[in-house]
Formats: sequence, C-alpha cells, structure tokens
Amino acid sequence: MKHWLKRELAVGLVLSMSVLMLAACGGNTNKEVKASTEVEVISVADLEKKAKEEGSVVSVGMPDSWANWKDTWADLQTKYTIAHTDTDMSSAEEIAKFDAEKDKPTADIGDVGIAFGSVAIDKGVTQPYKTSHWDEIPDWAKDQDGHWVVGYQGSISFLTNKKLVQTPPQSWEDLKNGDYKIIVGDVTKAAQAQMAVLAAAMAFGGDESNIEPGIAFFEDLAKKGRLSNAEASLANIEKGEVEVTMLWDFNALNYSDQLGKDKFEVAIPKEGSVVSGYATIINKYAPHPYAAKLTREYILSDAGQINLAKGYARPIRDSVKLPEDVAAKLLPNEVYEKVKPVGDYKVWEATAKAIPQMWQERVLVHMN
Repeated sequence: MKHWLKRELAVGLVLSMSVLMLAACGGNTNKEVKASTEVEVISVADLEKKAKEEGSVVSVGMPDSWANWKDTWADLQTKYTIAHTDTDMSSAEEIAKFDAEKDKPTADIGDVGIAFGSVAIDKGVTQPYKTSHWDEIPDWAKDQDGHWVVGYQGSISFLTNKKLVQTPPQSWEDLKNGDYKIIVGDVTKAAQAQMAVLAAAMAFGGDESNIEPGIAFFEDLAKKGRLSNAEASLANIEKGEVEVTMLWDFNALNYSDQLGKDKFEVAIPKEGSVVSGYATIINKYAPHPYAAKLTREYILSDAGQINLAKGYARPIRDSVKLPEDVAAKLLPNEVYEKVKPVGDYKVWEATAKAIPQMWQERVLVHMN
C-alpha cells in the first residue's frame, strides 16, 4: 500500500475495537455501545445482526499488506460472513472520495493519518461511532464525539545497521556525536520525515509550534556532511550504504525482520520521540454503516489489536495482552515512556507547511 513509507505528503497516523470477541470470549453481548452520538444506541448483538444482514464492508486505504489488515478482514468473513474489498489511496484521497460520492456512495470506512481526522470532520463526511473500549483510548487518539479513533500508534525510531555501526545510537545525543551518515527521508514531502524533524525538536525543547530545535539539529548534521539524500526505503537500507535511518517504529521493525534482526537494531531515542497514529473514519454516506461500525469494533477488540501487532503496529489499547510471539515483534513498552503526541494538529499543520522552505534554506543547502 502507499502506507509503509507513509502516504500523505504533509502531516500525520487508524481504528476502533471489538464486540465480536466479547461474544467469543463469553462476554456480555447485550452490552450497549453508542452507534451514533446524535441518535442511535445499539447493542453489540444488534450491531452484529445488522452487519451480517448487510454482508459486506468496503474500505479505502486498508489493504491486506498494511498493518496485517488481512487477518482482520479474514476474521470478519469467518465470524460474521462479512465480505470485504479495498482500494488503496492516501488520506486526502479517501476524504475526497467520501465527499465526491455522497449521492452514490461506494465506500464505508477508511484509514487516515491522525492529522486528517479533523479535515474529514470539517468536510462533513464522517459519522460518529464510539466503540465499547472507548474509555481505554487516550484522549489524544480519538475525537471526543467519535468521528475518528486511532487503532494503532507509531513513534519515530532509529534503525541502525550493526555491521556498519559498532555502537548503535540510543539517543539524539548519540546521533549528534557519531560520525556515521543518516537517512531522514524527503522532508519537503514525506510525513514520516517531517515527523522525524518534530521528534528531534521535541527532544531539544521544541514542539509543534517551535520546530527550530529540530531544524537546527539536522542543519548541524548537514554541515558535517552526515545527512544522506537517499530515500528512507527498504531497498536503500538493504544496500548497506547508510548506517542509520529514521523511521516509524513499525516500519523499522518490519524492515529489521526482513533484513535480519542480527544485522539491524531498532531504538526509540532516550530523550523522547513523537507518537502519532492512524485512525478509522466511517463514511457519513456509507452503504454498509453497520458493517463499518462492527469493523471499528473489531479493530479495537483484543483480537483486532493483536492482528495489528502481528503487522508491527503498536496497539492503542495498553490493556491488551499480546501472545509472546507477537510481543516479540515489538519493542517493550518501557522504551516509550518519554514519547509525546502532537498537542495541536492545527498548529502542526501550519508548521508542516513551513518546513519544506526551512529545510531547503537551512539543511539542503549544505547537502549539495
């Protein structure tokens, strides 16, 4: 999908939870959850029934290959006989599709970068739905009315080639004081790369309203000839020409597994990093609204969260106990103690628009 490097060009990270598993695990299937903050209240059992009657869910931006969605779609088919199709697209494209097709809708649910949640609301293309695990979702990871909710999170990390770096960096200071080259990606376009600049800014006292410490950090590296122009792709990392790459942790862990854990190390910098996520939005005009809501329910269930973790995506619900083999795919929770979410995505949106020019004038000028 367009996701692993991350799709949207400027800002930004998906989903909800499960009621289906409550039944499978002997939970209370009569538990009521809000299907809409505006009108409807529906029990899990009724939600399942109505979703089964619809028999289908159509997603956008949620292909099999991204975050192990394939297991969730397979579970929905097996447990609820709900068929699934997906069309891969960016967050902006998803929102535009919902809006353009309002009179003849085809899509039910999408996965957008968290920064696009408010964009979708402003466009008027979402319907609210709070899942039965709503209270477990951190405030930063959900819309208070239920229009979007993050299902998995990611933090900027360091992926180090241990064959090239004897002592892999564990902090921003380590990175600053090393002598190896670093890939950060295309900061003029890629959300992942811009978030790496924000993560550095946060580590040195800045935030989404003050990106200067991050720009200054990379400016210093560029002046020392330590920044690579290479794209932060699996192919470039595999070439072994650059020692350290900055990536979302789910990308880094995935790449490390593909290339060999004995050859690569993934670290969350000790001073801290930025945490973000991807969120489900349910189409206001969805042709299969109950199947879409049940999908969100399932994504935030224990089973749904475990499915995501199998795809290297860190669950948004801390209470979920991962099987040992799945937990082994992720970093331990304690390394995330100093990660911080973006405080104001409206502010970050404005800052992100200014970053390309700042990067050109302060950083790229030293890389030519």
